[in-house]
Amino acid sequence: MKDTAKKSAFLSESAKVEINWVHVAILVVPPALAIYGSLTTALRWETLVWGVLMYFWTGMGITAGYHRLWSHRAFSARWIVRLWLVLGGAAAFEGSAKWWCRNHRAHHRYTDTTKDPYNAKRGFFYSHLGWMIEKQKLNTIGFADISDLHRDPMIMFQHKYYPFISIFFGIVMPTLVGGLWGDMRGAYFYASMWRMVFVHHATFCVNSLAHWYGDKTFSDFHTAWDSWVTAVLTLGEGYHNYHHEFPSDYRNGIRYYQYDPTKWLIKSLSLFGLTYNLRMMETNEIEKARLQMQQRHIDEDVSSLKYGKGIDQLPTMAWEELGARVSKGEKLVVIENVVYDVRTFVDQHPGGRQTLLNVLGRDVTSLFKGVDAEHEHTKEAYPYLAAMRVAVVREDHKGA
Repeated sequence: MKDTAKKSAFLSESAKVEINWVHVAILVVPPALAIYGSLTTALRWETLVWGVLMYFWTGMGITAGYHRLWSHRAFSARWIVRLWLVLGGAAAFEGSAKWWCRNHRAHHRYTDTTKDPYNAKRGFFYSHLGWMIEKQKLNTIGFADISDLHRDPMIMFQHKYYPFISIFFGIVMPTLVGGLWGDMRGAYFYASMWRMVFVHHATFCVNSLAHWYGDKTFSDFHTAWDSWVTAVLTLGEGYHNYHHEFPSDYRNGIRYYQYDPTKWLIKSLSLFGLTYNLRMMETNEIEKARLQMQQRHIDEDVSSLKYGKGIDQLPTMAWEELGARVSKGEKLVVIENVVYDVRTFVDQHPGGRQTLLNVLGRDVTSLFKGVDAEHEHTKEAYPYLAAMRVAVVREDHKGA
């Protein structure tokens, strides 16, 4: 009965899923046209250069504009930069800035929960594409305050006229520019369709790949990872573990050598006063998070190691018993009142196996610590030896 009820509930839930056919068309038609164009249209070098420029413009419209400027307010920008970014973001065909930022703020507020629009815990495909194919239900997405965007005339103008702006700057304009060197057809397929596909999946990788692969550098409380591979694919958005810990930082890659062209763009524009109020997390806070995470890794590694039983957990052994067991072939020695079974170490002893065989059944504390010999064992020898502990010499028989 329970299985039947679960199956019925699953089918009922599945029946509620509605397909967003507009998104399906945007995700299917451009790749189909791009493939057709590749099979029928030669790629000219001028068109390739134009396609790359379009890729960086529209990609930065998302990473620098939609993401770091409007979603996180990580920096401020002059109107000309904001206009350049808002048009580039529209040309990327990823929805209006208002719609995009609302989802992204909800993602950060409710990361990895049912209220996260692209919840990574629902699987790689869902966070990459599935969440767009499925029509969003506003009552299931967590609330995100976008009142600041409602007060932004540029954002609201783009939202109101988004279809016209995106089609013109994303398809019409790049195609017409190709006519300057007589290749409007190539510009349409490569600088528009292929470029759109690449930008789409670069952005989608931030929701999927960045929550699936890499290093947990600053936190393991969420699914975000740091990865230079993802950074290369996403114009610098791949240092995602850092970003989820410090989302208001205008940088993703905080080291100078980490690939983050979006950071470099924002910083470069600031040199001319075109961007300002660049927000950066204090180094002290970054280091605290990094070291705390390192300590967690160390603690996990330590817990997986074998250190042997604690001295308070060892049984006691009289010297008479020790001697009897050695006479029967056991290889036992005593160091600082603790009995060690060295049978597995005899053949590995750097001083030769006979060195240990000569002192079986004896207290070799002075030898081990270098009192009666020129050699004193290293600190690493102590934890190694600890795994060989088997007993403690009973106090009433100590020195017998």
